[in-house]
Amino acid sequence: MTTQTIRFLQHGAVREFGDVPATRTVLQHLRETTLCTGTKEGCAEGDCGACTVVIGELDASGALGLTAVNACIQFLPTLDSRALFTVEDLRGEDGALHPVQQALVDCHGSQCGFCTPGFVMSLWALYHNHPRDAGPPSRDEIAAALSGNLCRCTGYRPILDAAERMFDYPRPPFDADAIKQKLAALRRTQTFEYRAPDARGAAFGTPAFRAPVTRAEFARLRAEHPDARLLAGSTDVGLWVTKQFRDLGDILFIGNVDELKKIERDARYLTIGAAASLEDAYAALTSDYPELAELWTRFASRPIRNAGTLGGNVANGSPIGDSMPALIALNAELVLQKGEKTRTMPLDAFYLGYQKTALEAGEFVAAIRVPRPVAAVRFRTYKVAKRYDQDISAVCAAFAIQLDDEHRVTRARIAFGGMAATPKRAPNAEAALVGHEWNEAGARAAMAALDADFQPLTDMRASSAYRAKVARNVLWRFYLETRRDAPLALAEVNAFAYEARAASEEQP
Repeated sequence: MTTQTIRFLQHGAVREFGDVPATRTVLQHLRETTLCTGTKEGCAEGDCGACTVVIGELDASGALGLTAVNACIQFLPTLDSRALFTVEDLRGEDGALHPVQQALVDCHGSQCGFCTPGFVMSLWALYHNHPRDAGPPSRDEIAAALSGNLCRCTGYRPILDAAERMFDYPRPPFDADAIKQKLAALRRTQTFEYRAPDARGAAFGTPAFRAPVTRAEFARLRAEHPDARLLAGSTDVGLWVTKQFRDLGDILFIGNVDELKKIERDARYLTIGAAASLEDAYAALTSDYPELAELWTRFASRPIRNAGTLGGNVANGSPIGDSMPALIALNAELVLQKGEKTRTMPLDAFYLGYQKTALEAGEFVAAIRVPRPVAAVRFRTYKVAKRYDQDISAVCAAFAIQLDDEHRVTRARIAFGGMAATPKRAPNAEAALVGHEWNEAGARAAMAALDADFQPLTDMRASSAYRAKVARNVLWRFYLETRRDAPLALAEVNAFAYEARAASEEQP
């Protein structure tokens, strides 16, 4: 295998680079190499959205997808065979502003302007992805698209107004077919390997960035290089470089393996490939379990969900990862692969300790399998954080109970994040429910049992006492929403949150 250069589409032309570090970020490349300084650096950790760009990529069927991502934590080699769009690409040939930009001007949606290019690119992705025959997007759809852009020096309302108005202007040309043809010509058919030259100009001996295109090749390379750093969306690993200045060594990139992006259903399972994006994974999960809709929109932000993967979120093993409590409550299992061999494991047995998993050397998470819905199961998830959008949970909880005809609990699975060193079930609370009628007494017994299940820590997000109280309270809320008599509707319990969010649109 020979070392290859990084090739991607920018400003309508193929750009090629072979002399940059493998962990050079897209933002560094834009601002320091190509001098595209419209893309700004704010937090350098994928939170503020000032660096938002749009990536164009062909899927397995050849369709073009446009997704907003954070340039500050994406490594340049991950652009290979893709297209990069920045705010500099939006101006018309006659110098006219794009409808997204013109709407922000007309609605007074920009004040100091530093973060405006990030808003523009998030809205540009929405502009192209929203179906034209569906009418303008709703306020909630716009808010979700902008959840990764945090600056609000003009308040929310002018920006949301601009997002609605941008569809009223004449539509500028966008030659998607030409982009697809150019990307098809760039597309790799075998493993892409990149090594930056060292000080003497020698490429070999330096860390390698390998990006296989088949599952079999990925498995082979993982077995041969068990110490290589697995990379998916860079939403966590990117911060190891930008904030901790860590040397990652050899990198094995999963983002080119279409087979591991597949999402499939049969009568028993929803199977989500480990390389499927969080956005696609949650869309599939919510189709089966509508109760996940709020967690989907509150999980990080749209750019983070576009880049990050469900497999990465699971394999990371973070005690505050929001996906795991829901998946554990739903009795999900993992498909693990080493070489040509695969095995399955319940997700709740995967975590052995703080960021320690049951993965063997050379093994990787290939897929997550989630049982299909059962009518008798009552399921809910709850996220409690300081901010409604794009915040790390203080507590994330998930509850799934199965009831018989007499409203007795026959099975219970309760899982929490943020309450222990790993995402963890609550066996004592579950035992307090099973065999008993699902009523107030049973719910309160389970609430009391939570004290035996968890002794949470105090940190910057919440105190131990607060976490323990929240855990009990969300279990009580679960009971109120699923009790036999006069259950509260989701719209009722979320009313205050929606009212508060609407009011915040008027606040700077």
